[in-house]
Amino acid sequence: MRGKAALLLGLFVLASVAPAATAQQPDIVQEHWYHTYATLTADVNAWADDHPDIVDLTIAGQTELGKNLWVVRISDWSNDTKPDGTAKEVVYIDGGHHGNEHLGTELAFLTAEFYIEGWAAGEQEAVEVLTNTELHVLIMLNADGNDLDTRWNINQVDLNRNYDHHWNEQDETQPGSGPFSEAETAANAAYMNEVVPHADLYVTMHTGVWIMLHPWGYIPDQPIDWELYHFIRDDVNANISDIPIRNANQGLYPNSGTSRDYGYGIMGYPTFTFETDDEQFLLGTVEALSDRLGEELEVMRYLIDNVWSWRARLDVRSMQMNANGLDLTVDNPARTSTANATLQYHDASGMMVWNSSNFGVNATNSTTLTLDTNGLELTDGGSFSLNYQVRVVESARWVNEVVEGVEVEMSEDEDASFLIGYGIFNPLTIVACFIAVAAVANERENTQKEA
Repeated sequence: MRGKAALLLGLFVLASVAPAATAQQPDIVQEHWYHTYATLTADVNAWADDHPDIVDLTIAGQTELGKNLWVVRISDWSNDTKPDGTAKEVVYIDGGHHGNEHLGTELAFLTAEFYIEGWAAGEQEAVEVLTNTELHVLIMLNADGNDLDTRWNINQVDLNRNYDHHWNEQDETQPGSGPFSEAETAANAAYMNEVVPHADLYVTMHTGVWIMLHPWGYIPDQPIDWELYHFIRDDVNANISDIPIRNANQGLYPNSGTSRDYGYGIMGYPTFTFETDDEQFLLGTVEALSDRLGEELEVMRYLIDNVWSWRARLDVRSMQMNANGLDLTVDNPARTSTANATLQYHDASGMMVWNSSNFGVNATNSTTLTLDTNGLELTDGGSFSLNYQVRVVESARWVNEVVEGVEVEMSEDEDASFLIGYGIFNPLTIVACFIAVAAVANERENTQKEA
């Protein structure tokens, strides 16, 4: 797939007449000529017109020169949730931080196109993804730089050094006057915080060295969620592509203020910088883009198809009360660990009235532990829930999930004193009361017989 690109004279002629921004471009342009802001505007609006059931086109903001930052939101919008009623996973993708890195922009475009056209054709993979997932794709962040074919935005700022995460710590070239000094990065961060704050995957697409980079860029340390990144690396390299997948600091060079590290360090997303190769000549390619980026698209499909696994998923298997406390067994079938989970108990009004000590559950693992039940009183209408972060990184979001379908078992060898304080409506308390009442009735009957 790593063939060299060349430019045909016919493509110069073809591109010299700008396509009207009213419909998607013909395949010969789409496959061999990189998008301008005008052609991208035509294409994303055509998607919205042709596929209103799955394409919701919105604007994240404007560039410094006032061009719209189009975000193509793709999902089965007839349902807000998955078929089982749970929340859909969310994937956020952006391309074109650097205006002259056209292949990264085109990979973002091809990713959106794959799922839109796949849905329209009834292809199972696309249908399943869009039934269970929201894709948010900002294809061209640096539209001003794209039209000028330059790395920088119109203010000569490197947008991928302008984020508020260890900004300019590496003595970066042209990072801007301060974090989010540029309209493009401010808009991108606002979209992350306001629209997709709970994204389950963030991929930012660039062009240069054929590599995928994960945090951190500003330090050589591996991220605390290293086992997730290492699993993805090993799985991709074994089954899909031999593309290198590395810590950004060591895999490429030290860098700070990037959207990748902001996405992980501030937003808590699992993040990758996808660097396509730089084998391009001016603004076009003789090899069809869907062919030359086919391997990269396959990796993107893998990341999106398996997005359910990129956060911790705790599932209570059993709870048993005994003299030592509460024996709890919790499974985590996902590929990410969590480090500070607690089991909580809520009364009938929903108020939390008990919270266990912290515990962790490793990825694809099961944990059994005994929790101190001091202060726990089971009451009628009460419920348990698990409170935990979906990844180990401190910025990861918290979830609180009700424990359903698991009954609290009571150890048979406990004496009656254990029941005190566990609520009059607890099933075992009711049984104890029944036994006590029966004993009293029996004693009265014996007394009457003796009389």
